[in-house]
Amino acid sequence: MNDLLAEWVSKAEGDYLVAQREMRAHGRVNYDAICFHCQQLVEKYMKAFLYNNNIDFPKTHNLIDLLELCIPLDSSFEMQRDLLLELDRYGVRYRYPGVSAEKNDAKFALNGGKTLRSFLRMKIGLHD
Repeated sequence: MNDLLAEWVSKAEGDYLVAQREMRAHGRVNYDAICFHCQQLVEKYMKAFLYNNNIDFPKTHNLIDLLELCIPLDSSFEMQRDLLLELDRYGVRYRYPGVSAEKNDAKFALNGGKTLRSFLRMKIGLHD
């Protein structure tokens, strides 16, 4: 694995660890942060996949835009569209006043993040 790919993976794993740690926190859990970091971990793994396949990608946080770049390389990405659509909203939805994530949102985000993390790691050639 070259240095830049390793850095994408490391950044994604950092988001994954933060989301897991926050979910296990005692007391006041930041469900907004869990949702955000789950979206981020998937975004970074998708960018790692694209980078690993020599595909240029825009500076975007939109998971569906990234999905459209992944599908021509591997049609199995299409099966992840619904989950990606759900996680995509967590990139911004809870970052500002007016709406906050609930425990069920955070559980969904973490479960979806785990599922997509495994899928994307496999596509990059990494194993848990």
